[in-house]
Amino acid sequence: MFESMPGQVVFEHEDLLRCRFAVSPLWETLAALHTLFEPHRQSFHLPWVRSARLPDDVDLALVGLLFPRPGYVPDFLSPPPVGPLTSIEDGLAQIRSTSATQVTSELRACLLDPRRALPPSVTDPLLADPAATRDSLADLLATCWEHLVRPHWPRLRALLDADLSLRAHTLARRGLATLIADLDDRLTWDGHTLRVAGPSAPERLHLGNRGLLLMPSAFVWPELILIGEEPWQPTLIYPARGVGGLWSPGERSPEALVAVLGRTRARILSHLGLPETTGNLAARLELAPATVSTNLSALRDAGLLESWRAGREVFYVRSPLGTALVGQAP
Repeated sequence: MFESMPGQVVFEHEDLLRCRFAVSPLWETLAALHTLFEPHRQSFHLPWVRSARLPDDVDLALVGLLFPRPGYVPDFLSPPPVGPLTSIEDGLAQIRSTSATQVTSELRACLLDPRRALPPSVTDPLLADPAATRDSLADLLATCWEHLVRPHWPRLRALLDADLSLRAHTLARRGLATLIADLDDRLTWDGHTLRVAGPSAPERLHLGNRGLLLMPSAFVWPELILIGEEPWQPTLIYPARGVGGLWSPGERSPEALVAVLGRTRARILSHLGLPETTGNLAARLELAPATVSTNLSALRDAGLLESWRAGREVFYVRSPLGTALVGQAP
């Protein structure tokens, strides 16, 4: 992970049927830690970085060793989620169930990279008991989740769910080619091969009927990550749409719009440039779900919002009329 991304990903017919989306709290925790270690990843997350606190007895030296630049980050730390709603507990259980053989192989690739020249006094204790190292890392990630990510998870989950709903809408209306092109400017797809622009390795990754897992992330920016090594399902992790406004305190509605709609409805309309569910929007705006639901219905009845159902969820987004109204407000 984080290095030697294949420049081409080759699909077979079965792979197209096995593509899926998911969100991973465990991945967000690992990527959040990575963001703390690398200033160039912090531009969109400065409010979070300034408030991030861990207990005094938590030592990040171990996980810091596993974020080399350049180098390989062990994939067992971020196993692809088995379903779209995998919990942090499920992700940590996946780490702890990784075989010692797999852990050893990935730790060696990370720690014994000759470019790093780490002394045996650093590497030997971690490699001597890979199961203990694995479990210590799982415990550390659990602590980091609890203190760094969980307090912000409603906001993060709202962003990620909004991205997933947008992708579903794009797929339904415009097809898979447009969906992939919209994920990131560095991606192009010709119906058979996904090409990644930039400093990618020239080799090709054949999916081999395993399909491709697509995961939006709040903390991966500005990276585009592809996990392609066995035994993990090939996974593409891309920056979620709207991450630049993740930590904004909330858009201030133009006063002219407030005068017409009222402050709550103006706030809701201003936020719905991308699709949202009632629950996600309530979390983002820190309003009661019942309040948001009532105002969404009123805005939709007035022609300012569009809505559609996907499974048990109903998504809302500004209509052309609603967008024009927001755009015309001074």
